[in-house]
Amino acid sequence: MIKNTLTGKQKSFLRSMGMTMDPIVSVGKEGVTPTVVMAAQEAIKKRELIKARVLQNCPEEPKDAIETLAERCNADLVQVIGRNGLLFCRNFNKPKIELPK
Repeated sequence: MIKNTLTGKQKSFLRSMGMTMDPIVSVGKEGVTPTVVMAAQEAIKKRELIKARVLQNCPEEPKDAIETLAERCNADLVQVIGRNGLLFCRNFNKPKIELPK
């Protein structure tokens, strides 16, 4: 199950941040593999907000692949547009993003 702890205002804030980001995790022909999940978790730990891209050769639908990735990373799914998805997970030790209340 996808956790959804973000308010609409917070999602909107994160979406605006995500517009300028480049995808740093790609889901390819193997689908959501443990390697992809590990790469995403490392990136989320450092940045809190990441953009993931589902490549054309992925066997799953982009929305399904990104939802699976969010679930396995224990991250909030902020949005899915086309083949790109935004994932967010607060780093309580070293927060980088100040969310609106």
